[in-house]
Amino acid sequence: MPPGDGEQLLSYPIPSDTALGPPAEWARLRQRCPVAKVALPSGDEAALLTRYDDVKQVLSDPRFTRLLSADDAARVSDSESGGVFNSSMAQSLPQGGEGHQRWRRMVAKWFTAKRMNALRPGIEAMAERLIDDMLAHGHPADLKAHLAFPLPVWVICDLLGVPDSDRDRFAHWSDTLLNLTRYRQDAVDTAQAEFADYMAAHVAAKRTGPGEDLLSELITATDPGGHRMSDAELVATGQALLVAGHETTANMIGKMMAMLLADRSHWERLLADRSLVRTAVEEALRFDANPGFGMPRYIGEDTEVADTALPRGTTVVCSMAAANRDETAFEGAGELTLDRSPNPHLAFGVGAHSCLGQALARTELQAVLEVLLRRLPALELAVPVAELRRLEGLAVGGLCDLPVRW
Repeated sequence: MPPGDGEQLLSYPIPSDTALGPPAEWARLRQRCPVAKVALPSGDEAALLTRYDDVKQVLSDPRFTRLLSADDAARVSDSESGGVFNSSMAQSLPQGGEGHQRWRRMVAKWFTAKRMNALRPGIEAMAERLIDDMLAHGHPADLKAHLAFPLPVWVICDLLGVPDSDRDRFAHWSDTLLNLTRYRQDAVDTAQAEFADYMAAHVAAKRTGPGEDLLSELITATDPGGHRMSDAELVATGQALLVAGHETTANMIGKMMAMLLADRSHWERLLADRSLVRTAVEEALRFDANPGFGMPRYIGEDTEVADTALPRGTTVVCSMAAANRDETAFEGAGELTLDRSPNPHLAFGVGAHSCLGQALARTELQAVLEVLLRRLPALELAVPVAELRRLEGLAVGGLCDLPVRW
């Protein structure tokens, strides 16, 4: 049951004892307390959902909105601004209704599966070059630093027409946007102002000298009603795609490889049967117990979830990762099953706000896995699994590094 008056709230995010394993609390919450009161890093209170059906219901229900700027919405991070979900960048883009759908339709043309497949040869070629550099460096090597981080940065920079030589700055700016407890407010404000100025200058440059990239097209694109994006929308779109397009995928590459190498029988099976790459990527996405914060939603009217009343003004946190471990939705949910099919996981969300870049993420994950299987069949972890370290203090989950040898 949810805690009563005077009972201590569960702190969220819930820590885990290991870098790859789920918090033990998830199973108890799914079983006994599917709508749990939790304290966010800001100290504000929210309702946490951990069951598959409940998470899917809320993410699909347009009454649960992304309007985390509402006066009575919970702030996520312990900074004054409340973090990425409450930020001015997030609120510069339409968060719901027809405005959001119009923005999404204009951007989504660039993220179709067909267009992503066309990018795949270039992604594989870049992965090959990065692996060449890692081999020249010698082992042990940090797979995150050599491959998992630079590859998605290169891909998203190419899509946006920005130089990937600025990638260290992008990493710092996106870390501050994704801050939960890592940065003080003055550092967040400085970095976010720098990021906005950088992207505004980039949009202005694209106006005078357009290229073959997404932002150049969006500057002149109109929807069927003749609407064009404002400069504020273009800047926020560039920022959002740069952050989402590299940070989550970079971390997922590292976590996927850690999962497959933690029990090397998984890696051996993939070496023996490359046809499993696609389903293995989907299973790694489902099995990921370290995805970060989850998806917050705000409800502006009284409602009910899992027979629990939620008064208007409640902020709900959907834990897709906990839902993806729900035994009522996935047989053997606690096992990594490389050929699992079907696999209706919620790693990319669901409904009107599902991840816009999921076809790109899938393409990158599959390409990286294919190239590593081909180039480094002897790949293994260079440290015991117990020594892998989680990223802390950010809204995304990942590993600090991934030491490997071959």
